[in-house]
Amino acid sequence: MSAGLFGLFDDIATLARMASASVDDIGAAAGRASAKAAGVVVDDTAVTPQYVHGMAAERELPIIRRIAVGSLRNKLLFILPAALLLSQFLPWLLSPILMLGGTYLCFEGAEKVWERLRGHSEHELAAEVGPDAEEKMVSSAIRTDFILSAEIMVIALNEVTDASFVPRAIILAVVAVAITVLVYGVVALIVKMDDVGLLLAQRPKALAQRVGRGLVDAMPRLLAVISVVGVAAMLWVGGHILLVGADDLGWHAPYKHVHHWEQRVHEAVSGVGAALGWLLNTVVSAAIGAVVGAVVVAAMHLLPKRGPQAAH
Repeated sequence: MSAGLFGLFDDIATLARMASASVDDIGAAAGRASAKAAGVVVDDTAVTPQYVHGMAAERELPIIRRIAVGSLRNKLLFILPAALLLSQFLPWLLSPILMLGGTYLCFEGAEKVWERLRGHSEHELAAEVGPDAEEKMVSSAIRTDFILSAEIMVIALNEVTDASFVPRAIILAVVAVAITVLVYGVVALIVKMDDVGLLLAQRPKALAQRVGRGLVDAMPRLLAVISVVGVAAMLWVGGHILLVGADDLGWHAPYKHVHHWEQRVHEAVSGVGAALGWLLNTVVSAAIGAVVGAVVVAAMHLLPKRGPQAAH
């Protein structure tokens, strides 16, 4: 009896070690997948602050929380199941779907440029009009996040294709939660940094006061810069999705030329060649995004307006 009991304990210990190894493997795989998606994570972090730039302080965190919840819902309820099913049964559909999302990102970025050229933007409208415009802006932020989240999840998925279905699902869920917490935690810190500055400025110590005043003075400019970076990130990521997607679908020339010049720059310049090659790829992707986005903006905003005028 005691031998059977010890045998049972041994089996339990073996199972525990196997489970622990599986958890470690899942954690390591999730870490690798998250690292591969780091570029898009940075873009996601840069895009979001523009939606609260210029708003009343008490509205910033509630809006970020709503966008974060929408982002997590996007990842866990829609993108993760769809990515798993498509990768399992219709893997060839992933590229066309991502390219549609990339086109939408290009449109979003180009539309924001168009709005700024006309002298207004969505976050300004939300600050002026109130809850209805704010609701529209939050919905727009969640839609944009959906595309960036889809790109993050597909990049992560490509890193764990060798895993079976259940571990793959767990890894992607871990990536979804971790990246959402990271992105929106950083965004919340960025947009509330001026409040931290105000608190420091009220401290009795002179150094704390100087740092606090510096933060308060710097934050409007920082948020304005981040807003510009966010628009550029939409064009860059959208254009890059289209560039890579076209290559996946058989049109190899654009990606081949960009990759060729990226490699030449990398090899020609010692030390910073990799950074310059990446910058070249980024600029070309952003240019593609700007052209595609401009075409869609023209189709959505300019052409419909000419119709009624032509009829008159």
